[in-house]
Amino acid sequence: MAFAVLALPILLVLAVVLYLANPHFNPGSVFFRQVRMGWDGKAFTMWKFRTMTDNGTSVRDANAPLEEHRITPLGRLLRRSKLDELPNILNIFTGDMSLVGPRPDAFEHANEYLIRVPHYRKRFTVRPGITGLAQVRGGYADNHRAVERKARYDIFYIENASFRLEMHVIASTFAVVFSGIGQR
Repeated sequence: MAFAVLALPILLVLAVVLYLANPHFNPGSVFFRQVRMGWDGKAFTMWKFRTMTDNGTSVRDANAPLEEHRITPLGRLLRRSKLDELPNILNIFTGDMSLVGPRPDAFEHANEYLIRVPHYRKRFTVRPGITGLAQVRGGYADNHRAVERKARYDIFYIENASFRLEMHVIASTFAVVFSGIGQR
């Protein structure tokens, strides 16, 4: 919660800047909302800054590759800097997310992974996070094998949760953000 309070002024300033820049560089709404599966398998709406053009639907098929052609130039910058995730702090205020935990998947994707990915269900025994061990160790999960790897990291995090591990994930997140590695 302390992180969310400290990050709120940055979120507000960036939202205003994007509101002014969007008509020229990223036409459409500033925010993107998507239903994700969270703690105990419950649905919640996750907030992000929008980085892609509208495709008429909010969820692509779980097996479909990322539609990189839809990412706008401004969106690419937001993704590379990870600033597109900053509105997730709103989900901390609502209690749907924490700073560190398994990254929540789109609700429809999570339902499919529950069937196809071993031990995936265990991810829902904790609150999802803005960042997690899977994000800093495994990078972007865009196929079945990557989702299995992500689930293994998430389970390791859950089974070994400690203040030290959380500090490691937070420090690693800053390293990933400043290096630009791990995100499309």
